Amino acid sequence: QVQLVDAGGGLVQPGGSLRLSCAVSGITVVNFRMSWFRQAPGKEREFVAGIDWSGTFTYYGDSVKGRFTISRDNAKNLVSLQMNNLKPEDTGVYYCAALAGHGDIKNMSGYIYWGQGTQVTVSS
Repeated sequence: QVQLVDAGGGLVQPGGSLRLSCAVSGITVVNFRMSWFRQAPGKEREFVAGIDWSGTFTYYGDSVKGRFTISRDNAKNLVSLQMNNLKPEDTGVYYCAALAGHGDIKNMSGYIYWGQGTQVTVSS
């Protein structure tokens, strides 16, 4: 059974930091590119950050460039998202997802496994 367990969300003040984690089981994570998406209330799910199979290449949405860092540890089947200088507009549910093959990493339609999501709220 494939499981992606998202954790690390919470309430943080603007300018603060959070570190999200995605623990993967049931698949060999090195065979997948991995990403984080987020969904704010009333909005569509959007791409946040992605990482290739080895961790050599990373990709970011324009709104988080320079503030967020995605990383992976294939030996531990773990994907992380370090979020710094958080803003109220970063509020939403964050989802880890696994992409097989060579499709567009920013397009959610190609992802076959998803975590349950973790809530991030940025507010004073």
